[in-house]
Amino acid sequence: MIKSVIRRPETGALAAFILTYLFFAVATSGAGFVSINGTAGWLNLAAELGIVAIPVGLLMISGEFDLSIGSTVGAASMIVALGTNQLGLPIWPMIGVALVAGMVIGLCNGLAVVKTNLPSFIVTLATNFIVIGATMGFSRLIANVTSSSIIASDSAKFVFAARWGQANIAILWWGLAALAGFWLLSKTVFGNWIYATGGNLNAARGAGVPVERVKITLFVATGFAAALVGILQGIQWNSGNATYGMGYVFQAPIVVVIGGILLTGGYGSVLGIVLGTALFGVISTGIFYTGWNTDWIQLFLGGLLAIAVLANNYIRRLALASR
Repeated sequence: MIKSVIRRPETGALAAFILTYLFFAVATSGAGFVSINGTAGWLNLAAELGIVAIPVGLLMISGEFDLSIGSTVGAASMIVALGTNQLGLPIWPMIGVALVAGMVIGLCNGLAVVKTNLPSFIVTLATNFIVIGATMGFSRLIANVTSSSIIASDSAKFVFAARWGQANIAILWWGLAALAGFWLLSKTVFGNWIYATGGNLNAARGAGVPVERVKITLFVATGFAAALVGILQGIQWNSGNATYGMGYVFQAPIVVVIGGILLTGGYGSVLGIVLGTALFGVISTGIFYTGWNTDWIQLFLGGLLAIAVLANNYIRRLALASR
């Protein structure tokens, strides 16, 4: 019983989340960290990262990386900004264009990876620079800016920027993304294909799993999620910026690994990804409430990443030994 619990991919992330939350609850006693507003604060931080971390995690379970998410977030926000502010177009069609652009970026990544067999780390890193360069270049050509305000309708503000007290609607989007990811990974044949593709590519291909289709679909989903986050941020902050989301390039893979996803693929859970992302929110907000310099966030995340990698390798050996 204990061994089966330890072998669960989310066990380490759950333990880390509980210990870290208790640490900051004690360290910031009376400062409001455990209040409703304090809880909304770390959930807000985790939510936008979590929306994109879930498809990134599924992609990593299939054995691939996507480092182009940062530039896709910025590109989506600028598409909406340039369309509504510079070209005078209504916002809903521009939201559709931004989402399609994110999916096209994901499709290009997927096709490049499966057709060339190049490491997705390199392919998507190159895409990251291409997309941010193209976003800044075309923004300069169209309006001579790299950031621009967004003109949003009331309906768009309600769907993408509504707030209840200190809580953003992004938390709801994060919950929906988590439920969709959990259903896909745990309840569908496609979820089994994801595990099989990341566990043993040749064996999966021999068993009839359409590994290329699995990877391309997950790259498209990652691009869609990144574009959605760009739209959420753009409408929430009333502006688009080509550099939005650049922090996610490494933050998303970090929280995924902390959540128990193996770097080698074939192992992990959506619950682990959610806990890893929540841990990021708790650390970022908790340090703010302590009054410490926010530079310490990197120290916490780096330490947790190192511990997570070591723990994941140990769990993998346990799992292999039990076969």
